[in-house]
Amino acid sequence: MAHLKQYGLHVSVWLTAVTATGAFAAAVLAHRDDLTERDRARVAAITAPATEFTAAESFERMSAGAATSSATPNRDAFSHPLANLTFEGEEDFKLGNALFRKQWVTSPSSTQASDGLGPLYNARACQNCHLKDGRGRPPEIAAEPAVSMFLRLSVPPRSAEDRRALEAKTLLSTPEPTYGGQLQNFAVPGMPGEGRMVIAYEEIPVTLGGGEAASLRKPAYSIADLGYGPIADDVMLSPRIAPQMIGVGLIEAIHPGDVLAGADPDDADGDGISGKPSMVRDPETGALTLGRFGWKASVATVKAQSAGAFSGDIGISTPLVTDSFGECTAAQTTCREAPSGVQARLGPVEAPDPILNLVAFYSRNLAPPARRDVDDPGVLAGKARFYDFGCVSCHRPKYVTRRDAPQPEHRFQLIWPYTDLLLHDMGEGLADSRPVGDASGREWRTAPLWGIGLTETVSGHTYFLHDGRARNLLEAILWHGGEAEAARERVVEATPEERRALIRFLESL
Repeated sequence: MAHLKQYGLHVSVWLTAVTATGAFAAAVLAHRDDLTERDRARVAAITAPATEFTAAESFERMSAGAATSSATPNRDAFSHPLANLTFEGEEDFKLGNALFRKQWVTSPSSTQASDGLGPLYNARACQNCHLKDGRGRPPEIAAEPAVSMFLRLSVPPRSAEDRRALEAKTLLSTPEPTYGGQLQNFAVPGMPGEGRMVIAYEEIPVTLGGGEAASLRKPAYSIADLGYGPIADDVMLSPRIAPQMIGVGLIEAIHPGDVLAGADPDDADGDGISGKPSMVRDPETGALTLGRFGWKASVATVKAQSAGAFSGDIGISTPLVTDSFGECTAAQTTCREAPSGVQARLGPVEAPDPILNLVAFYSRNLAPPARRDVDDPGVLAGKARFYDFGCVSCHRPKYVTRRDAPQPEHRFQLIWPYTDLLLHDMGEGLADSRPVGDASGREWRTAPLWGIGLTETVSGHTYFLHDGRARNLLEAILWHGGEAEAARERVVEATPEERRALIRFLESL
């Protein structure tokens, strides 16, 4: 257990916190200004790491506390509202779901409530990328168009103005001059898409302990059929699959101090883990705040993430991203001059309030499903390996959300997302060599693991990581490097039985 780390403190300190006086425990969580001293002691005790693995922990089955969905874990497992949502909240959830599924159409059209698509886009609806509210995937054959996966684009800063914007974080990366910050492979009639993502895979064999072997597929990315002329020679490409949607409102309700207390950017304690926070600007307030969402934690709020997707993925303007031409650059003049879906009677954007708020509400209130088989001996053995191998150093199991969270259903819930929400160097193998804000080209946010065992049930595939290169959970683990190299090597050197137990545990999440 020597490699276990929580809140930037070692296990021994946390065990002390559990058994110490309430005052000491409260001091450990002094940043929790939303809690009483008694609450801090309770939270310190309940969020302490597990120390024995013969039985499930208290409340471990309930991944999201009172908000957990106990519905049958079928293909709709990620599409249920929080179990503690009010009747009025369920009404807004259903309205948001309808808007999440809405298919936008080209302007002008007779369906004025739905026009404004594009002119450039990756999908016509939120649901097309997040099918059944699950995770996206790469194309399985070369001829298949990418829908739930796309390429981010950027270039090194071109000017002093670019550098000032990056320093001030009014910009997190410099868009490619012609194609912008994201490659849109579709366009409205009469206009070309920007290009087509091409993926080439190389198989890399891996020898495992106990005489077993695995193979990793290493992707290389390029763009074919450029629709608007040459792309910059120094363009940086970074693929993204759409993440699963469950629990994002509860992640938003984690106290920022709980995340910041776990940061150790200079690895002061020498354990090899040097997570750091991503600080970004909230588009509504302009204030620097903790980034929680996106593969590099580059977005602060669910609402901002929704607005960015409306603009970049569908080409729809909202009160937070007001350009009706979506992501068309100044170099794409025909694109900028195309008809928009803005209607004077509804305001200056194509998706005015309350559309954005309802979609954000729906997203915030998708319930994590209940755990399965938490008392199963094989699952418990795998949980012990998860701790012993060091996975919990980054995939922190649990939090208690803020008592003062904006939405009552999110308040003071014991949740089990298995993430520290920090940026970590994941090694050269996973590097995209494309910096975004505080994240270098080798750093990624620790992805939440709750619901990961239902990926195949919900999404119909088992592709993992930011670009879906991993074809199963073991491959996802074997791609870990950098700060996770030591944990990966423990998995590689483990016995086949230990590896199977670890996967069994992950499949129960």
